[in-house]
Amino acid sequence: MPNNADAVAHLNVVNKDRLPGMIGMEVTYADPGVLMRARMPVTPALVAPIGFLFAPSIVALADTLCAYGMKLPEGASGFTTAELKCNFMSTVRDGVVLCEAKLLHGGRTTQVWDATITAEATGKLMAAFRCTQIVLWPKS
Repeated sequence: MPNNADAVAHLNVVNKDRLPGMIGMEVTYADPGVLMRARMPVTPALVAPIGFLFAPSIVALADTLCAYGMKLPEGASGFTTAELKCNFMSTVRDGVVLCEAKLLHGGRTTQVWDATITAEATGKLMAAFRCTQIVLWPKS
């Protein structure tokens, strides 16, 4: 699977002034409709007062990466998230978090994506994420 450098560069520009940019998300690999990868540095703004990474930052990272991976069927007008779930196994206080999103089901009406979030330094699994996207079609 070749990395689409143009897609990676475009997504990182789009990220800049939006939530993905605010959390420091950087797309590192893009094969839309198949596999996406990103990284996110753990910054003080992302650490909760209890000293660990805010859980919503993981959800934002994974959900955004899955959305960026969507490859719409021809004629579709867009998509929206119908459901998401995240199971947390561990956390970090600093370092970098990695996310890998894979298409599980790519239908004409729904797509299901799975993402794993790991600590870059240890490779330890931090979270497992799944979302269902509804494909939107123009009204006739």
